Amino acid sequence: MSASVLVTTRRLTAAAAVAAAAVGAVALPAAAADHSPRGSADRVVISRVQYDSAGRDRSNRSLNREWVEISNNSRYGVDLTGWTLSDEAGRTYTFRGFRLNGQATVRVHTGFGRDTQSDLYQGRRYEVWDDDTDTATLRNDRGRFISSAAWGDHRRHIVDHRRYDDDRRDHRRFEDRRFEDRRIDDRRHEGGRG
Repeated sequence: MSASVLVTTRRLTAAAAVAAAAVGAVALPAAAADHSPRGSADRVVISRVQYDSAGRDRSNRSLNREWVEISNNSRYGVDLTGWTLSDEAGRTYTFRGFRLNGQATVRVHTGFGRDTQSDLYQGRRYEVWDDDTDTATLRNDRGRFISSAAWGDHRRHIVDHRRYDDDRRDHRRFEDRRFEDRRIDDRRHEGGRG
């Protein structure tokens, strides 16, 4: 009898393990989707940019009228620690110890101020965002492209809020187009000389 009890116990244990694995396989993807880096990238976007601050002075008040809003459109918070916000010239702000709650927006100001849940300050003494043409780019803590907002002449080359799997590949395509445009202009210029 003890042999049959052992076999039955083993079968029940195996059945329980299979059932637990099946439940885990169903529950794990749903949980992982809410906390994965790709999931956070799809729901965090640059929602608005105020690049032309009122006034011509470089006062802190004027600088803080220049800002970028970043919104989290999901119901889950996202840790932005290590994420960066930069302009075309390479001026970069790095988020430090900041968590953006679900369905929330934070405004990143250029000047000095006291950081809160809704307002962060870069602590700069000069304007960051070019009034004529520029691009605000948001990247995660691994340097992956998350979102961008562009204004000015080059807007046609950049799609706002589009997430690329390999931003470097897309950047190379953008640079190749710019290089090709320059080559065409050079050929036209050379043809005009002769």
